[in-house]
Amino acid sequence: MEKVQGEMEIERWERSEEISDAEKKVIQEIWSRVYANCEDVGVSILIRFFVNFPSAKQYFSQFKHMEDPLEMERSLQLRKHARRVMGAINTVVENLNDSEKVSSVLALVGKAHALKHKVEPIYFKKLTGVMLEVIAEEYPNDFTPEAHGAWTKMKTLIYTHVTAAYKEILFMFRVPRRFRAGFIPAFRVYGCNLFFFL
Repeated sequence: MEKVQGEMEIERWERSEEISDAEKKVIQEIWSRVYANCEDVGVSILIRFFVNFPSAKQYFSQFKHMEDPLEMERSLQLRKHARRVMGAINTVVENLNDSEKVSSVLALVGKAHALKHKVEPIYFKKLTGVMLEVIAEEYPNDFTPEAHGAWTKMKTLIYTHVTAAYKEILFMFRVPRRFRAGFIPAFRVYGCNLFFFL
């Protein structure tokens, strides 16, 4: 079920489409219902994400060995992370009319996951896809074709902003091959050594 090929999809940058005012309203209306059940929906999203993409669990020492969805559901650490994920998405949804705020929030998420947690950026695409599936299933009456189109744009907005932070980090630390002799590897990000000058 899990597709591992293409984990370094950072080379293929997607562009997010402009979300219209009407689409922002649809996203915010649906999200208000979703966020009322924040923890339960967040847990459902993470469980499906880990079941469909078990390699994503490698980044979570507290529950990376859990296989049973019921065990995951009872995990306090998973619930805590679900609240954190839903809180970040809530901040984005609440600020859809403030593109600078959206960019800064998602840049922080991207940089933290790139540098601190060392998560492959492709997992954000997978997670936002799962988020869309779960919301559509949990709120089928609200998830009209128009709502699906708006949420697809939202999914792309999240992914492109988060992965832009990865691109920025890789650009900042890219060192031409000819200069690597005087550098020492400081740490690795996704198979790429990041160097600091001696």
